[in-house]
Amino acid sequence: MTFAKLQIIEPIQRALAVEGYEIPTPIQTQAIPILLAGGDVLGSAQTGTGKTAAFAIPILQNLTQTTSVGGPRLIQALVLTPTRELALQIKDSFIAYGKFMKHRTVVIFGGVPQRPQQAALRAGVDILVATPGRLLDLMNQKIVDLSHIRFFVLDEADRMLDMGFINDVKKVIAVLPKRRQTMLFSATMPEEIAKLSASILINPTRIAVVPVETTIDAINQAIYFVSKKNKINLLIELLNDKRITSALVFSRTKHGANRIVKDLGLAHVDADAIHGNKSQGARQAALFKFKNKQMRVLVATDIAARGLDIDQLSHVINFDLPEVPETYIHRIGRTGRAGLEGAAISFCAEEELGLLNDIQKHIKKIIPVVKNHPYAVIYVDAPTTLTAKITVKKPAPKPMVPKNFSPHDTKSNHHHNSRKARQ
Repeated sequence: MTFAKLQIIEPIQRALAVEGYEIPTPIQTQAIPILLAGGDVLGSAQTGTGKTAAFAIPILQNLTQTTSVGGPRLIQALVLTPTRELALQIKDSFIAYGKFMKHRTVVIFGGVPQRPQQAALRAGVDILVATPGRLLDLMNQKIVDLSHIRFFVLDEADRMLDMGFINDVKKVIAVLPKRRQTMLFSATMPEEIAKLSASILINPTRIAVVPVETTIDAINQAIYFVSKKNKINLLIELLNDKRITSALVFSRTKHGANRIVKDLGLAHVDADAIHGNKSQGARQAALFKFKNKQMRVLVATDIAARGLDIDQLSHVINFDLPEVPETYIHRIGRTGRAGLEGAAISFCAEEELGLLNDIQKHIKKIIPVVKNHPYAVIYVDAPTTLTAKITVKKPAPKPMVPKNFSPHDTKSNHHHNSRKARQ
């Protein structure tokens, strides 16, 4: 199967050739004919399967065949996506595939000044790629008009739900024209997303390219049992291995990501972090250095890393195990792309054994344990079967202390101090 056989027009075929695209991926083969014919699509597809091209190519082609020449530029296609990084990548894809066409694509997202985006919108837009928050802000200011939308894409719908954007998404959908073509893509299909899809799609074709929520066979997975305090030492030790040419390290929190970068710097390892507290400029600069092999280690939180498309990423390292099993799949899916091999290393402290158990049950696989490393510990209750029952160990809650508490206010404390004085 070639792109020519998918009835794609010559300007797009020429652009795809420039990008080095030769054979369409499974999701492109299935989705493009349906979308060119005007049908709705419900796609179960993980990032890295080629789904951006699967919806971008038909939108570009359909716009070309129906847009009148010489009229004002009105927003006719809207792509809603959860993160800034993914929004930028989608915009770049539209520009690349439409290289020999005259459509104008604009991207808007929060965390940066509004004025340049506002100016770009007023100059005229055919295709708008946006994150929900900034889009709603501009809609409320009457800067964005969505009344002419003919093509609507909801990308990474499950992550929208995870990040708490689902109500914002519903507000955007509420103002869209009823007559439109809708495409919804989601790596997983939780109940709320299934209900949303049923309410916005009309007789959709369901496309599931990769079995939903399964790991990629090309990825070599390994678990390192290590105490929480020695995780950073183990990371530094592993990075001495030059076979780790690039490592995307996942931290559960923004503060944790910053701390990892600081500790790696003290060990003379060049690294940077991307997370929600970083400015867009800082995030893009760090990502540019990492993608261009100018920096070996990028530390990220899940929200910042969703949708990252990094060529030839050799390793994903889970410094902290994720609390949601599905997130593990999204994380390790950053490597092992386009048929290449990849490796996923996960650190597991004692309090994370329950999380490891949940992950292994979810992927239906026992992840091999690496025992011969300098910081190895043995957990007698580590999950060794898919039927193991383990709960996450949480630290004991700190005792509540009144604001004006004085250690000399209680008899028991006075008794304790007296006894201590006698000793």
